[in-house]
Formats: sequence, C-alpha cells, structure tokens
Amino acid sequence: MTKLKIKTGDTVKVIAGDHKGSEGKVQKVLIEKNKAIVEGVNMVKKHTKPSAQNPQGGIVEKEAAIHISNLSLLTSKGETTRVGYKVEGDKKVRFSVKSNEVI
Repeated sequence: MTKLKIKTGDTVKVIAGDHKGSEGKVQKVLIEKNKAIVEGVNMVKKHTKPSAQNPQGGIVEKEAAIHISNLSLLTSKGETTRVGYKVEGDKKVRFSVKSNEVI
C-alpha cells in the first residue's frame, strides 16, 4: 500500500480528466481505493427512492470519488506543487517541493 500525500482538508486542483482545472477542498480520502472526494468536483446525479429523510425521492446531485493521481496540491500562493516529507527535530512534516515551505 502506498503512502497518500493528500489529506482531508487540503485544497487541491484537478490536473487530468473531465474536470481538469477545477479546484476544491478534500472532504474525504478513500485509502483502499486511492481516491478522494473533492467538494464541488465530479458531481454525479443519483436517482433515489422515497425514504424517511427524503419522502419525495427523485434525483440528487452528489460528489463522486476522483483518483489521487489526478489531483495536485495547491500552495498558499495558489500554484500546484508536489508533496515531500522531511524530518524537522523529532517530527515528520509535509513540505512543498516547489517552494520548500512546510504545509
């Protein structure tokens, strides 16, 4: 199993696929599938039956998972970067490869 360098709460940009160029915040990371759910990206329509929470039923839009390889982390300046790890003191921290700043 590989180490995923994108975490929940990170701001990412889609770099490949149908939603290329879209940006959003990571809501959830699915480690087993190497996928992430990004807010406002890869919206799909799901047909739902009537239930207690949704008595009307109908068509609901929700975010679908997108593969981690299609995402790139955004720095505080708004540019995409790769993520590296280094040890500072006794802690392991993530850093931006492009600007060498700690994330």
